[in-house]
Amino acid sequence: MRVATGGCALLGAVLLVAGCATPPAAKVALTGDLLVDGPNLIAHGPARDQVLWQYRTAVAALRRGQFEVARPLLDAALARLQGVYGPDSEARKSRGLFQRESRKTFIGEPYERSMAYVYRGIIYWRDGELDNARACFRSAMFEDGDAENQAYQGDWVLPDYLDGLATVKLGGDGSAALQRARAHARNVLLPDYQPRANVLCLVEYGPGPQKYRAGTYGEELRFRTRRSEVFSATLKTGAIRQFVAPCDDLNFQATTRGGRVMDHVLANKAVFKHTTGAAGDAALFGGLATAALSRDRTVQGVGLGVALAGLLAKGFSSATTPEADIRQWDNLPQFISFASLQLPPGSQVLTVEFNNGAGAPLPSLTKTINVNVRADRDTVVFVSDSSTTPENQ
Repeated sequence: MRVATGGCALLGAVLLVAGCATPPAAKVALTGDLLVDGPNLIAHGPARDQVLWQYRTAVAALRRGQFEVARPLLDAALARLQGVYGPDSEARKSRGLFQRESRKTFIGEPYERSMAYVYRGIIYWRDGELDNARACFRSAMFEDGDAENQAYQGDWVLPDYLDGLATVKLGGDGSAALQRARAHARNVLLPDYQPRANVLCLVEYGPGPQKYRAGTYGEELRFRTRRSEVFSATLKTGAIRQFVAPCDDLNFQATTRGGRVMDHVLANKAVFKHTTGAAGDAALFGGLATAALSRDRTVQGVGLGVALAGLLAKGFSSATTPEADIRQWDNLPQFISFASLQLPPGSQVLTVEFNNGAGAPLPSLTKTINVNVRADRDTVVFVSDSSTTPENQ
């Protein structure tokens, strides 16, 4: 009876380790329009997914020319990102062996966090706040690097290039940033800075990377790249015709960064799950066999005790959740690029053609943008191959 009582205690411990199921969050009805669904999910969806929906909704707003909508969404997401590493309780729980990684507050992989800063920097530049824009571009590079161990540095092109351009426009020396950008550029010859250029065009196109799980327990986070039909763009206005090659490839950024911290943690979870599961099987079946084959009550008791210990180990194994978090900022582009023009103040018409791999335009993707060139500060144009109303004003 003592063994049975101990078994109940051990079984209770197993159940406590497994934990109680968290009630599912109430479902939010979706319309398919991100500018409707996003705010609804931010307000009524799981708190741990708020940053994800802020990211998604902000870029959808940018592609409709709604900068005033995107601005506070990115501000809220970046504020959460900056504070999530320390006090966030769900993030701390996800580092343990018995919580799913997807329980933590979503802030994204390094490439996702970098893009949040790039988009916010674009908006700051549009608002005439070059110093804040430059700070965002530097933060984008910081998110991509390993500040703690100095194992690798950020290798984006556009944030460094825009950092240097902002520095030049603020009266400083941007040559170091330009040199870093050129060192990482693979598909584009970056021009010297033109301080008098007053129209800055940020161009994005193609589908971004997709996350998926791999490994015995789904513990490996991997990326699936999707083929883009767009490989470049051409800007046209009056007699000006400017080719725009991609500066940065998000597929490259997602798949080539150095060792990801959570990969190591999840690998430890997977090893723990496998080890405890195997040990539990051995103890459970060995203990039961010992108890069944012996007529000695003491040996039987020991065998049952070993079996119960095996059951406990299997409970720990079952409670361990090494699955990688594959929540993703799923409306990011594959390519981002940049061009600058010098145009007279007033109303201008800018045509953006998106080209296939052979350099031929794809007529269905062509955007015509009415640009109000300002006399008091730079005019920033943001255009995507999926833009619906890409006007800068």
